[in-house]
Amino acid sequence: MSEGDAIPEFSKTKAGEGHDVSLTNLSAFAGGPGIRSGAEVAAIIAVAVVIIGGIELALRLFNVPHYIMPGPSAIAYALYDEFPLIAPHLGYTLVELVSGFSIGAIIGLVMAAVITQFPFAEKIVAPYILILVTTPMLALVPLLILRFGFGYTPRIIAVALAAGPMVMINAATGFRRVDSAKIALARSYGASTLQIFWRIRAPMALPMILVGLMIGAIFGLLTAVGAEMVGGGFGLGNRLTTYSSMIQMPQFFAVVLILSTLGILIYVLFFLIGKKWASWEA
Repeated sequence: MSEGDAIPEFSKTKAGEGHDVSLTNLSAFAGGPGIRSGAEVAAIIAVAVVIIGGIELALRLFNVPHYIMPGPSAIAYALYDEFPLIAPHLGYTLVELVSGFSIGAIIGLVMAAVITQFPFAEKIVAPYILILVTTPMLALVPLLILRFGFGYTPRIIAVALAAGPMVMINAATGFRRVDSAKIALARSYGASTLQIFWRIRAPMALPMILVGLMIGAIFGLLTAVGAEMVGGGFGLGNRLTTYSSMIQMPQFFAVVLILSTLGILIYVLFFLIGKKWASWEA
C-alpha cells in the first residue's frame, strides 16, 4: 500500500449527543471531570456523620441488642478486632475473583470479537449465551463442587461463568455501534477487516468494553461470595455464614462492609481507567 493510500487515522473526538452509556458518563458518582470543591467534600462528610450518628443514636435510644442490629461503633470495633482473622479469607476471595474474572473476561472479549465479525457464529452461540446470562451461577455451584471438590476450582469456574457473558454482551454492543461512515471510508482506502477492527472498532468500543468489565467484576464478586457460602471452609462468604450462625452480628456486618468496599474499589478502578483511556467518549 503506497503512502498516498495509507489508512487515515480517525481522531477520538467527543461522540455525538445521545450516545451509548459509557463508564465516563457515570462520572456524577465520582465528582465529574473535575475535582470536588471543599464545600462538596464537607457536605458529603457531614451527611455521612449525620446518617451514621443518627443510626448509632437510634439504636442506643431503643436499646436494640447487638445480635439484632449492631451499631456503627460496634461494627467498626469488630472490623478492627477481627480483621487479622478475616484478612486471610479476604485473600482467598480475591484470588477467586481475579482468577475467574480474568478467564471470563478474556473469553468474553474473544467471543465478542468473533460474533461481531462472523454473524453466522453469533446465530450458533447466541442461545447458549442467553442460557448463561439468565441462569443464576449459584445454582450450578453444588454441581461444580460435586465434580471438582471444595477447593478453588468450582468457585473460579462459577466466577468466570458469571463475568464472561457480561463482558461479551457489552463488548459486542460496542463493536457493533461504530460509525459506518468511518468503516466505509477505511474500506475505500483498502483497509482489511482486521485493520478496521483494531483501528476503528476496538478503540470506539472501549467505553462499552470497560462497562462490561466493571459489571463482570461486580457479578464475579457476588458469585464468589455466594459460592463460598454454599460450600467450603474459606473465603468471605464462609465468614458470613459462620458469623450469622453464631449470631455474631457485629462481625457479620464488618464482613459486609469489606465486601461493599471491594465493590466500590472495582467501580473506582474502572472509572479511572475509563477516564484516562476513554474520556473522549464523555
